Amino acid sequence: MSTVELKERLIHKILHTDSPELLGEILRLLEIENEEVEVVKLSNQQKQAIMKGQEDIKNGHFLTNEQADKEIDEWLNK
Repeated sequence: MSTVELKERLIHKILHTDSPELLGEILRLLEIENEEVEVVKLSNQQKQAIMKGQEDIKNGHFLTNEQADKEIDEWLNK
């Protein structure tokens, strides 16, 4: 579908909706395009921590959400 066709479909749908919530969300999404995105620069320490975490995951050294919840519950109930 071309950009022109997408715009026409969006305009048609917008003109035929009465939902203020939906219209507000559409506006919010369209305004995101005009915002400047801040690029986060990571320190070497942060990059190394991410790489270690990725390596741990590859090697199966991680907890499932359920396992982590169980460990937290056990720790809190001590």
